[in-house]
Amino acid sequence: MPIQNTQNEKVLELVKKAGVLRPRDLDPYNIPRTCLSRLCAAGKLRRIARGLYVLPNSNATEHHSLAEACKRVPKGVVCLLSALIFHDLTTQAPFEVWLAIGEKAWRPRLEYPPLRIVRFSAVALSAGVEEHQIEGVTVRVYSPAKTIADCFKYRNKIGLDVAIEALRECRRARRCSMDDIWRFAGICRVQNVMRPYLEAIVT
Repeated sequence: MPIQNTQNEKVLELVKKAGVLRPRDLDPYNIPRTCLSRLCAAGKLRRIARGLYVLPNSNATEHHSLAEACKRVPKGVVCLLSALIFHDLTTQAPFEVWLAIGEKAWRPRLEYPPLRIVRFSAVALSAGVEEHQIEGVTVRVYSPAKTIADCFKYRNKIGLDVAIEALRECRRARRCSMDDIWRFAGICRVQNVMRPYLEAIVT
């Protein structure tokens, strides 16, 4: 029983620190995964999805699904529509979390949250990444300027109207400079596509 109590205390310490706990997070400490079930039964943990646990009094934020997705896919970067929502640059409301991964990266398959995976080149994947803390989880999200450029690059996936709306809102809210957007447009190789829209909003 003392060993079990020590294990329980360690699990609660880990979830308090991480915000969202996965069963494999216990492996480095040689704690059996059945400990999670016991803590749930005792009301000390709450299972929010398959393989994801939080404290009972954890307050889910509006970006809770981003925290869950990035906990499960730590090398992914929140992109496109999900990044627009995070930066408050769109009226869209997708039910999926849009994540960018490398061209040769393993494609994650999760029951929850639902993901929309987009493969980025190495240069595009690493450029413009910001790190934010959501519910104790480090969430990697593209900056507003990088997201705008990505939206024009993947306009066939999200719609040109969405990309234009985001560009205008970004300009109106002064979320970034036009120079930043132009720089990322170069990285994403969409400068020719974006030029007329950039010229239209700055004149």
